[in-house]
This record gives sequence, C-alpha cells and structure tokens, in this order.
Amino acid sequence: MESNVGLIGLGAMGSGMAASLRRHDCQVHVFDVRPESVHAFAAQGGVACGSPAELAAHCKVIVSVVVNAAQTEAVLFGDQGCAAAMQPGSVFVMCSTVDPNWSIALEARLAKLGILYVDAPISGGAAKAASGQMTMMTAATPEAYAAVGPLLDVMAANVYRLGDKAGAGSKVKIINQLLAGVHIAAAAEAMALGLREGVDAAALYDVITHSAGNSWMFENRMAHVLAGDYTPLSAVDIFVKDLGLVLDVARASKFPLPLSSTAHQMFMQASTSGFAREDDSAVIKIFPGIELPKKS
Repeated sequence: MESNVGLIGLGAMGSGMAASLRRHDCQVHVFDVRPESVHAFAAQGGVACGSPAELAAHCKVIVSVVVNAAQTEAVLFGDQGCAAAMQPGSVFVMCSTVDPNWSIALEARLAKLGILYVDAPISGGAAKAASGQMTMMTAATPEAYAAVGPLLDVMAANVYRLGDKAGAGSKVKIINQLLAGVHIAAAAEAMALGLREGVDAAALYDVITHSAGNSWMFENRMAHVLAGDYTPLSAVDIFVKDLGLVLDVARASKFPLPLSSTAHQMFMQASTSGFAREDDSAVIKIFPGIELPKKS
C-alpha cells in the first residue's frame, strides 16, 4: 500500500478520511484553503503543504475532497495546481459530487498527462468518515484500482466498484442525492404539518421513528429541528447544487423527475430566504405559520 498520500480538502469528510489514512500508518500530506485546518492536522502527525503542487511533489496518490467540479478544477489546473506536478502513473481520486459527464471528461483529460483517475464520490457523513465506515461509489480503470485499492479500503467500509471507466460512480452518487434531498424535504414537510396541527414535536418524532413512515433522513435531520440547532453538518446550498445536478442529468434525456424538482425548489426557497449556509434541515423554515422548537 502506498505510504505517502496527499489529501486536499479538510472539511467534515476530508478531515476524517485523512485521520483514517494516518491511523493506518500512511504519511498524509494535506492542503486546504484554510491554513488553520492544515496546521491543526499537522499538529496531529500529518504533513502540511502550502499548495496542491507542493503536495503533488511528495505523493503519487492524491485524494481530492472539495465541494464541487469548479473547486476540483482549481485543485488540478489552477494557480499552483497539482496536475502539472504529478508524475506519470500517479493517481487522482475525485470524491466530490459532480456531473457524471464532467467526471468522464476529466478522466480523459488526465489520461493525456499520464495520470490515472478514480471517480469516487462519497457518502455517510462526518462521523463515518472519521471512523473509516463511510461509503465510496467508485469507477476506474483496472490500473487505477490496482494502484489505490488498499487505500480506498482504509478510508471506507463499503467501496463499490461500479465500472472500469469514470462516470458510473458519479451517476450512482447523484441518484443517492436525489433520495437524500427528497427525503429531507419530505421529512421537513411532515414535521411542519405536525407543528401546524399542534402535535407535540417530540412525541411526533418518537412515533414516526418507530413506525413505517420513518426514514434515515427523518430520524437524523428532524433531531436537529427538535434541538433548534441548524449548525451546518450539510448545508442547504449543498442540496441546491446536488439536486440541480440530478435535474441537469435527467433533463439531458428528457426524463421526468417531479419529486426531485419540487424538493429542489424547496431548497432554493430556503437558500434565498437567508438559510443557505444553515443545516439542510433548515428547509423546514420555508413553511409559514409554524413555531419551531428553540435551541435550549
């Protein structure tokens, strides 16, 4: 297993993934646009880098855990980007939620530079990332898998190999995001109706989480609503982006997605109402005439 690994993006998921790699005796080089995050990880035994290019000079495997395609482009091809500094035969593991067609094009673009590519979106949340129990939805050539397979297994409990070229991983991820976004929107609508009808919110939560109408998203996100805590573990604007990607992919083949469209509009409304950077459960704030639980 490659011992020197670079990781770019020390957010909620990336910091946990970096910690998992370090626990398995990898020398983890890190970069983030927030220097304080880099220094904090270096203090725990990682290696701080001042740019993606500097990181690439030390590592044959780079794992990118940034927000979107634009940030991934900047990591690779921007000022001090890593692509120009990566050696032929190096591997770039892309963990963002992106348009599958963009991921397919990126694989071809990197291949011209002699760089292997893994289309590897992730799911599971910060806690599972930190414990190495998250899920990876991957697609890559056999050569790329041969180079990084053991590292993927260190970072994720479930590594799904969905194809021998880029695209399939990103397609499965956006389908997951379709369900996640619709489930959060539906959970918020149900809780909002309960509040409107005067049902005790805690009692409603208890009943639903022990009944057939429950979902993982209801159980997880409505707990945030009950606590009155909208600290962003995953922000409203993430689902503005991700459901937008879902709809873009479906629109290309004229495939109808009525529930996704409605959920996307709900997150758009929440975002433009001032809740863009709050937890995605804040989509419940778009419903009128209800009194939400206060933070204790």
